[in-house]
Amino acid sequence: MAQRAGDRAGRHGYRRRPDDREPTGGPRGDEQALRQELRAMHGASYGRYKSLRGQWHFPGFTLQVQRVQPDPFAPASRCEVRVTDEVAGFPEQLWCSPVRARALAGYLVRVAHRHLGDSRLRVDAGGQQVLDRSACQVQRGEVVLRLGIDLPGRGRTIDGRQAERALCDELPEVVETALRWATADQERVREFVASVEDTDALRRQLPGLGLIAFVADGAMLPRRSGVDERPLPGGVPFSAPESMRVSVELPNRGRVSGMGVPEGITLIVGGGFHGKSTLLRALEFGVYDHVPGDGRELVVCRAETVKIRAEDGRRVHRVDVSPFVSHLPTGADTADFSTDNASGSTSQAAAIVEAVEAGAKALLVDEDTAATNLMIRDARMQALVAKDAEPLTPFVDLIRPLRAAHAVSTVLVMGGSGDYMDVADQVVMLEDYHARDVTARARQLAAQPTGRRSEADTFPPVRHRVVDPRSIPTDRPKVRARGVDALTLGESTVELRGVEQLVDPAQVTGIGLALVSCARRGVLDGSRTVAEVLEAFAADVAERGIAAVDDRHVGDFAVPRPLDLAAALNRLRALRISGFRS
Repeated sequence: MAQRAGDRAGRHGYRRRPDDREPTGGPRGDEQALRQELRAMHGASYGRYKSLRGQWHFPGFTLQVQRVQPDPFAPASRCEVRVTDEVAGFPEQLWCSPVRARALAGYLVRVAHRHLGDSRLRVDAGGQQVLDRSACQVQRGEVVLRLGIDLPGRGRTIDGRQAERALCDELPEVVETALRWATADQERVREFVASVEDTDALRRQLPGLGLIAFVADGAMLPRRSGVDERPLPGGVPFSAPESMRVSVELPNRGRVSGMGVPEGITLIVGGGFHGKSTLLRALEFGVYDHVPGDGRELVVCRAETVKIRAEDGRRVHRVDVSPFVSHLPTGADTADFSTDNASGSTSQAAAIVEAVEAGAKALLVDEDTAATNLMIRDARMQALVAKDAEPLTPFVDLIRPLRAAHAVSTVLVMGGSGDYMDVADQVVMLEDYHARDVTARARQLAAQPTGRRSEADTFPPVRHRVVDPRSIPTDRPKVRARGVDALTLGESTVELRGVEQLVDPAQVTGIGLALVSCARRGVLDGSRTVAEVLEAFAADVAERGIAAVDDRHVGDFAVPRPLDLAAALNRLRALRISGFRS
């Protein structure tokens, strides 16, 4: 069969190369040599594609074939394109800072994705968020684009003609159209970079302004659907309550105004379907920069913001939930609590403690996804069930002690209980999608006694957990994202449905690779706490960029937030904690 395939190739002007050994991955030749190689292997056994590995020099760029799929049904082959700064020609002002380089890469990868269309070549451009992706990097003006390609075959033989078309015709067109300043829509490039830089600058200003979040006047918060993150046509633009309006100066837009969400406890109230959760969800994704036209470009949260929810069934390992759970009928130690099947209340309690341990400075909570018995315990229930018979201390009694002890602010959507008015610093009402400051009225109502007694007045220091290095395999285990809901790490599956701020499978892959990298590089050395592991990872990212996640740069991934890395680590069923430090 192999001989017949070779004869057939010869009749079409293609011939097989006698030496089928896989190359080492070094320099191979120029564009013409690649064309000849592909013509020579037309009709050959599919495994011969392995001979493509290595560097091929095209006019204006270098193609590196990094990984070749073993058969037509395997995951796509991987290649990398490098365009020197002289050829790419992008002005230094567009990439001279890390945020500008990330923004420029975000623009270029989206142009490349649009140009490729239904090509066999594909690139991970992402959605509305501008993440630090392996798919495209700008390094001192050099542009690096990493792609997948489904190498074409007919059955289990090579279709050299289609491969030549993809690699030698379509790919150079993408480079020329998407990766060069001379052919770019220069005004749109500048607009994209300026928009992302403004978002980043706004987020960095929040601590100095005493804010945890900002929502610009005119922002478009509602999305088209639960599976379409584009802005809703005809939606109501956001307008800040006058008493909460703040003006900030941005490097490109200049002065902008909007609602500043102050540090402390902010309550979002209002009737059903009036936009409470829509506002909170916009804040939830305010940790990311968004593409121009998204509507949320100037909706930002502090980078250390975490969405909290109940998560029945999740694993919890050696977490001090004693601030929320005083005792259990089983006699388990709630200061060193573990379970493979957490309830709604214990999972939410653990999530709050884990977030504080990881360095969160703002929590977002929606009553719709919270455990009611951990959120509230009204006066009538206090009268009916004595405190010594109720192990749970509700969040309403711990929210202010948490703020006092750990400087952690909370934004809470609550439409079903007025008890949180007693502890709120700010109350915002959503009515017909318009925000109103109703703090004064809420305080008047809170001044009227309900008979409810507070059940806590302190929040204890964090007990920092030390990670056992055996928690993460170091033998380069398989890492695979299952959407944003789960991560396959070796033989384990990490359920991530409860980590609601994840927006892209590339982040999930990045989390898995980062965990393995931390294990392989000795960051998980048995002496570091969870917080120290995250600090070391963040420092490595600041120094080495995406190489801190995976220095091979072969697959598609995005650099994860340290807080999301912590969330995945805490949900890893193989996680082992060897001890505690105060």
